[in-house]
Amino acid sequence: MDKRRYDVIIIGGGPAGLTAGLYTARARLNSLLIERALIGGQMTNAERIENFPGFPEGISGYELGQLMYQQATRFGLRTLTAEVTGIELKEDGKVVTTTEGNFVAKAVIIAGGSKRSKLGVPGEKEFTGKGVSYCATCDAPLFRDQPVAVVGGSDVAITEALHLAKFATKVMVIHRRHQLRATAVLQERAFAEPKIEFLWDTTVERIEGEDFVKRLRLNQVKTGRKSTLEVAGVFVCIGAQPDTEYLKGTLQLDATGYIVTNVKMETEIPGIFAAGDIRRDSGRQSVIAAGDGATAAIYAQRFLTEQ
Repeated sequence: MDKRRYDVIIIGGGPAGLTAGLYTARARLNSLLIERALIGGQMTNAERIENFPGFPEGISGYELGQLMYQQATRFGLRTLTAEVTGIELKEDGKVVTTTEGNFVAKAVIIAGGSKRSKLGVPGEKEFTGKGVSYCATCDAPLFRDQPVAVVGGSDVAITEALHLAKFATKVMVIHRRHQLRATAVLQERAFAEPKIEFLWDTTVERIEGEDFVKRLRLNQVKTGRKSTLEVAGVFVCIGAQPDTEYLKGTLQLDATGYIVTNVKMETEIPGIFAAGDIRRDSGRQSVIAAGDGATAAIYAQRFLTEQ
């Protein structure tokens, strides 16, 4: 077998990509999944997932990703650790260019997900890895017995705050609105946690320190009042951006960079599909991404049988 040619190449190893790989491998399609980091994608950062069907007691994101991986590879899915840098359309197929060379497929399923949005304030870049973090599951133990801040009001932000409360002396949640966007269950847990406090209608203007983060310069959006918050770390959870920079000029993207698809997960290019958080109007949930991956795989199979 030519190890550079496949029926289907799947870009991204999160729930969408792993589910797509499970379906294509079970359909006996020669399938390759390419993931640049951890199998499981952003899901691996979740300490506990409680809303994925079939796990009544919940399951860690890392464990769920590993179970999906085991299930897909059991049916013959091949995987490669590499970063995809582009897709070229050739007469003999779609050429997926990567840091490990080029691979050719008849169909491609893009399930690369998204990456955490940045605050874009002075000090953020300088202190990334030195007190600025985008993953509490990864870095919370580094801030044991120290005060920290979480910026954001989503499910992700509140989940991160609850996890940090196991380590930090205090967790200050900074939110630009006066109401959280997190689900009711998470809000109830956060409000009941004595270590978690809230700064409403507030934004971060600057991150300061010396070798590591020491303080945040804040702005109260309604009054314009400036203040300073002393913390050892700040966790940024203000949303995500699609990982589609390498697709500009190849696929139709919306104004925010998400891939435009129809209900079959088809892009405007025959044989190229998109699934999960990377596509426009995704629900940004693991179970929805898995459903997208299954849908993309089913229609990719139909595309191949019609060729």
